[in-house]
Amino acid sequence: MMTIPSAFWLVPVASVVALGMAYYFFRQMMAADEGTPRMKEIALYVRHGAMAYLKQQYKVVCIVFAVLCALFAFMAYGMNVQNPWVPFAFLTGGFFSGLAGFFGMKTATYASARTANAARQSLDAGLKIAFRSGAVMGLTVVGLGLLDIAIWFVVLNHFDSEGLISITTTMLTFGMGASTQALFARVGGGIYTKAADVGADIVGKVEADIPEDDPRNPATIADNVGDNVGDVAGMGADLYESYCGSVLSTAALGASAFAASAADGMQIKAVIAPMIIAAVGVFLSLLGIFLVRTKEGATMRDLLHSLSLGTNVSAVLIAIATFAILYLLGIDNWMGLSFSVISGLAAGVIIGQATEYYTSTPTSLHSASARQDRQVPQPSLSRASALA
Repeated sequence: MMTIPSAFWLVPVASVVALGMAYYFFRQMMAADEGTPRMKEIALYVRHGAMAYLKQQYKVVCIVFAVLCALFAFMAYGMNVQNPWVPFAFLTGGFFSGLAGFFGMKTATYASARTANAARQSLDAGLKIAFRSGAVMGLTVVGLGLLDIAIWFVVLNHFDSEGLISITTTMLTFGMGASTQALFARVGGGIYTKAADVGADIVGKVEADIPEDDPRNPATIADNVGDNVGDVAGMGADLYESYCGSVLSTAALGASAFAASAADGMQIKAVIAPMIIAAVGVFLSLLGIFLVRTKEGATMRDLLHSLSLGTNVSAVLIAIATFAILYLLGIDNWMGLSFSVISGLAAGVIIGQATEYYTSTPTSLHSASARQDRQVPQPSLSRASALA
């Protein structure tokens, strides 16, 4: 058993903070008014439909996980070709991945009507409820991810005597469990989403000649259920897998790259470095969340600027923090490693800005529609209810 550097304990602390703030934002959202009785009714239908779908999906996923876990157990205990901790790590990865998607979807189904109702009185209030409700899933993903990583690192460090390479490769197994859960959530939820969307179009626009999101269209409920199970629950599971995979793969690379430096403690520093960067990112992301706000009468460009402000400020701060963390840890070639992180951040910012540019209103239309943009219309009851 190796001595874990004291800096590592920032990881479980950050996970607890992330989960605590997610709960705080959830309670804050639940305290808001859900709107008119009609809005509450439609939101309830969507919530029940989403939970019914997720319950059925998890039944199938549990069967798949039981079979795969039995296979891994046979390989570990019967054939002795797997680490004995692999079946358990696989299960926890899938469980936390599904849990992240579940909490995100539960929040979304409660937040939609509240966001629509808040937007009727204040654009800033609507934006805050929407953004902070979305942040619940983001914080839940990173909180559960870091908690899972921290627990397994401590457990394997105590029981696995084969070294950090064995520990990090075993930890990658719960990333595989998360990937399996994300596969079902994204594919199953995505198929349902698209089928419901097409059905709403056919029933509403073609057969009944009413708007797609009109609450008189019965397929609107299924359409909104699909958005929640595919774009929220599925995305939450997918993000958990991606987040944990990126941290764990970097840790495994660090264990392999610095295997010759295990004696002087460089190897374990390289392993915990991505975990610490992710932990510091939690606190900087919270700062970005509180920066997102807007003014009344804001245009679409103003709203996008508000969202970009929180994201970009967090990105700049984590870039600076990366240099500081790797330098303080004394990692060899800390400067080059820091710039590799910066390149990833820059790629993400460029992709986001390019997407915003090509999906926003054309520049030539801004001047013509500026007057209309300044007047944010009050959402009608039907539209606000449909958003629920």
